[in-house]
Amino acid sequence: MKQLLITNFFLIFSLIVFSQNDSSVFVAAKWETQTVAPGTTWKHYHFNNKNLFNANQNINILDITLKKKKAIALAGEAKDLKPVSEFGRQTGAIAAINGNFFDVKNGGSVDYTKVHDTVLNQNRLGAKRTRARHQQLALVIKKGKLRFEKWDGSPDWESKIKAGDVMLTGPLLLWQGERQALDTGVFNHVRHPRSAIALLGKKRVLFITVDGRNEQAAGMTLPELANIIKWLQAKHGVNLDGGGSTTLWINNQPGNGVVNYPSDNKKWDHEGERKVANVILVK
Repeated sequence: MKQLLITNFFLIFSLIVFSQNDSSVFVAAKWETQTVAPGTTWKHYHFNNKNLFNANQNINILDITLKKKKAIALAGEAKDLKPVSEFGRQTGAIAAINGNFFDVKNGGSVDYTKVHDTVLNQNRLGAKRTRARHQQLALVIKKGKLRFEKWDGSPDWESKIKAGDVMLTGPLLLWQGERQALDTGVFNHVRHPRSAIALLGKKRVLFITVDGRNEQAAGMTLPELANIIKWLQAKHGVNLDGGGSTTLWINNQPGNGVVNYPSDNKKWDHEGERKVANVILVK
């Protein structure tokens, strides 16, 4: 028993030390920055010496201050799938990030999505009519401002949210500055490309992408993703669809405007976009 306690102590101590080292590396990084619109800054850094979570990591952050006529918006299709870049161009957006989870084969989101007062998709519930973890947090947009709203436990919660634009997603990673509990499922604890959205206040929003599935970028677990959102001093943070869907598009950037390295074509380039059901926009 004594030996077990000693072993556990050193394990916990090692995890704390690694976490402190990772946070120092992350905060000290000399991020490349570019203003892409008034109040909107694109930040990028490639941790390429296996120095963040003992791995190579490629991270893009769009830092958005909502003022004057700038707004957060949704765009989506009930059944069709489109690349993030196409959604962005068609809507005349400043930038776009992929949205919630969807049916790759048949199209359409598997989570409740309402755009401009039109419900595009309802929740697809589990075999026991249970709600998935990615159906327990709502991105609610009203008059161009974004807020997070937690599931209240009722079966028709999302339909009662008074806003023209609502998107369910998850799991929730950070709430009121505190990390949220995650289950032990493989999805949460294996590294993948990740997309997330975070709030630093009522008027400041972050779009975040983490590349993966390449020797240049390992991707992150959800606890690792929660760590970087915490280090960015966000108040709230939530996971979006990830994997091959992870895409950040910015208008007027070279090529197709995609600034991360989508993994769907298994190449380290900007061409591997996966078609998705919906996006979150800056307009």
